[in-house]
Amino acid sequence: MSTPVRWSGRRLNSRRSVWIWALVAALAAVLGPGAQAGADSDRTGLPEAVDTILGDARMEGGVASVVIADAVTGEPLYQHLPSTRLMPASNTKLPTSAAAMEILGPGYRFTTDVLAAGRRSGSVLRGDLYLRGTGDPTLLAADYDRLAAQVAAAGVKRVDGRLIADDTRFDAQRLGRSWAADDESSYYSAQISALSVAPDTDYDTGSVIVTVTPGAKAGDEPVVAVTPDTDYVDIDVRATTAAAGGPNDLTVEREHGTNDIVVSGTTPVGGSGAKEWITVWEPTGHSAAVFRDALADHGVKVVGPTRLGRQTPASARELASHDSMALKDLLVPFMKLSNNMHAEILTKAMGYEVSRQGSWSAGLAAVSGYLKGIGVDTGKVRQVDGSGLSRMDNFPAAQLAELLLAVRAEPWYADWLRSLPVACDPDRFVGGTLRSRMCGTAAALNARAKTGSLTGASALSGYVTDAGGRELVFSIVLNNYLASSVKPLEDAIVVTLAKSTEEAATAVQPKATRGTDVECAWRKPARC
Repeated sequence: MSTPVRWSGRRLNSRRSVWIWALVAALAAVLGPGAQAGADSDRTGLPEAVDTILGDARMEGGVASVVIADAVTGEPLYQHLPSTRLMPASNTKLPTSAAAMEILGPGYRFTTDVLAAGRRSGSVLRGDLYLRGTGDPTLLAADYDRLAAQVAAAGVKRVDGRLIADDTRFDAQRLGRSWAADDESSYYSAQISALSVAPDTDYDTGSVIVTVTPGAKAGDEPVVAVTPDTDYVDIDVRATTAAAGGPNDLTVEREHGTNDIVVSGTTPVGGSGAKEWITVWEPTGHSAAVFRDALADHGVKVVGPTRLGRQTPASARELASHDSMALKDLLVPFMKLSNNMHAEILTKAMGYEVSRQGSWSAGLAAVSGYLKGIGVDTGKVRQVDGSGLSRMDNFPAAQLAELLLAVRAEPWYADWLRSLPVACDPDRFVGGTLRSRMCGTAAALNARAKTGSLTGASALSGYVTDAGGRELVFSIVLNNYLASSVKPLEDAIVVTLAKSTEEAATAVQPKATRGTDVECAWRKPARC
């Protein structure tokens, strides 16, 4: 049974936060899970309620780090292993996004330019044409088309030199530390470059959409289309069309180290076929190929070959330019849909902004510097990427809660808060990865939080208002369970908070498990 302990005071931060969290952790170790902060000896019921939920059989053998606090005062209300470091999965995007808002600024925009090197002779450029990127993850084929139209409008009809794709704003390391090799062709594990193309307005940059449609009759080869339409990838169709009512077991995968996409299996006549988001090998080359095609469509012929990774000379003259949406708006698809590539691009962009090095190491150092400045103890965390895709990322709930408390004082907090998914809001760009969760409860349209999912790791951290109007901060990080999903336990804790008052709380029974712990946004097309 839990023993309540209470403090009153302002939001915890810096040195005061360190010793209070340490004292609470020590008490929790002695008194057991649910030792909580409180001032009097009267029970609120919150520790017992959360303990009951964490005692669910789905967490048997697993580990939980949970912190709940008053959002205004910082008063810790519940602690369970607050300093235990666990894999936070996509909760890693919380420090990444907050640091980006501070370091880059809410109005920050990525710029993509087209520049000419050499001399002009009428409509002929006697030199190279440069496509220079700074990391914009929202570039669509239509944006490259508009850049090409600007080049044509500038009077260039022929380029005697080469098309140079300048992606030197970032380093050449394409994949994050310890990312799983079997995720290579999955769109949520795309290569990172300062030049890329997104195939859709979810901005899944660095990937293409492969659509497979059954043939007219059994035995026909299925019809395959690629978006954006480009010959940069090669489609190897090994699939066949089965008779109506037959199996639909198509697989679409890119072979390692190539842009060969293999379509295999069967799909029945009149069936749904398949639609898969597949990463490209070398997104810089993909961008250059899409842009070269767009130039040709606008009557601009580039005679020379395409070259990648060369820096634009200072003497080059601008012919066309495109700016991305502002960062405060980019945060919406990034955080609502838990876009891994946005997180990694922002990490490298922060590295360049702070130290003129567009690398993971420089970017993560920038994130760490921001966290230290707001009172997060970075000596107690390990962050090796921006998204949480790496299983080497380690955060305790206490430090995630400290971040959630600290950012409330930032001038950009309202825009950042707007980017968090909202429980049970059906709009994908409002509810995001929480749009099908906690519906019909006191947390619906109330809780705002970041989800996180990896095999054996699940997290939910954010804000909820209780029945008495008090705003609460919570961080729930669950690891090492064998159940297919523990998200019903996270939801039960947050709904319990939403129904609670300062005087009383009653545990909400976690719902039965349905499906597995996978981000809604990681299922394409989105089905939840």
